[in-house]
Amino acid sequence: MPIIRTDDLGHIYRTGKIELTALNSINLAIEEREFLSIIGPSGSGKTTLLNIIGALDSPSHGKIFFEEEDVTEASSARLAEIRLRKIGFVFQAYNLIPVLTAFENVEYVMLLQGIPGRERKKKALEALIEVGLKSCIDRRPGDLSGGQQQRVAVARAIVSGPKIVLADEPTANLDSKTGAGLMDLLLELNQWKGITFVFSTHDPMVMERAKRTIHLRDGRIEE
Repeated sequence: MPIIRTDDLGHIYRTGKIELTALNSINLAIEEREFLSIIGPSGSGKTTLLNIIGALDSPSHGKIFFEEEDVTEASSARLAEIRLRKIGFVFQAYNLIPVLTAFENVEYVMLLQGIPGRERKKKALEALIEVGLKSCIDRRPGDLSGGQQQRVAVARAIVSGPKIVLADEPTANLDSKTGAGLMDLLLELNQWKGITFVFSTHDPMVMERAKRTIHLRDGRIEE
């Protein structure tokens, strides 16, 4: 059973009388344990597709299923619940909370989930050790390098065992060596923990490591 499936998915942005088709007739199934990249030129619809997959936006037409549940017209509350419980996010700009330490940033999502304190602390520490940041747990984002901040973001994304992790241009703000180290870490998490990853990317280094690649052009799957 796919984690996510789309059926004739489309999305249109409207500004006054102007309409821009961002996605058109997208039929896609994402299976467990995938390491999938979505590639294409700027304006091809990569980020829009990732936002809809991540329940951050709703399609203009067509359907999207999460574990066979039709969430196309789900309430805001239901979509928020899916994001909180089942999806991890890694953003290009890290999106860490500046006043919290690395440990507190990772723990925060579990606080929202209502996980008890002792379990939260155990899982947060384990996740930071997994991404190689045991020595940085008490540092705030401003005291971490870009690569370290992105690893904190990865720890936060995986800490509560989501069904899928979505990463929007995860290497865009990193130098090539740091980006390669991050991708090797994510590939290891995919292989050894079975975590499903979906990336939107321009980076050849990400594409090379992907087990499957979806090519988008003008809002359609080209290949």
